[in-house]
Amino acid sequence: MTATLITGANKGLGFETARRLVAAGHTVYVGSRDAERGRRAAERLGARAVQLDVTDDASVVAAVKVVEAGGGLDVLINNAGIQAEMRDGRVEVGAAEVTADVMRETFETNVFGTVRVTRAFLPLLRRSASPVVVNVSSGLASLTLMATPGTPAYAYPGVAYAASKTALNMVTLQYAKAFPEMRINAVEPGFTSTDLNQGTGVQTVEQGAEIIVRMAQPGPDGPTGGYFGADGAFPW
Repeated sequence: MTATLITGANKGLGFETARRLVAAGHTVYVGSRDAERGRRAAERLGARAVQLDVTDDASVVAAVKVVEAGGGLDVLINNAGIQAEMRDGRVEVGAAEVTADVMRETFETNVFGTVRVTRAFLPLLRRSASPVVVNVSSGLASLTLMATPGTPAYAYPGVAYAASKTALNMVTLQYAKAFPEMRINAVEPGFTSTDLNQGTGVQTVEQGAEIIVRMAQPGPDGPTGGYFGADGAFPW
């Protein structure tokens, strides 16, 4: 049975992805910063709970031990993320207001957290016959769209979140090149209504989770080192 860990899985896209993969027969570990929320979510899903704060080394090390004791890991979905610029449903920290502290806070979860978790779980993934890593990125990571007038991405005023997801795409690409035996991809779930954007998204979590679930099950000849949305390859 495929063992899958999803960070930030006690709600939103992570929860829906967990639900779909449990239904597909995966043994799913629901990673959650709050142990009790994670436990309740896992209970609802028929999954396993693991306390996991991607910004905390000790938490990540402890999570590795839990997953290893459970039999190992085949699929890692780096879903946990923050958007610190949001205030009252709007992006209120644009280029004129952004600070190094906001950038640091955002990158700590969205980039450094992904690297911290991926590095820690690499030994388990390398033991798997079909290792997969899915990094949940964003359409705002696309330099092409952010530079194209008339696109929704072009109109986005924030700096930290978009920059963190662009960095995440580079992290994804470099990991994929370093570990060609793995399927490692970034995905753009679309503008999904979640706590991340304070419910302002236009898609449901069911719609947003579609590409995450698909890329969590790519098959041995599936793509790697790519950036994908629901309709296929997404422009870098």
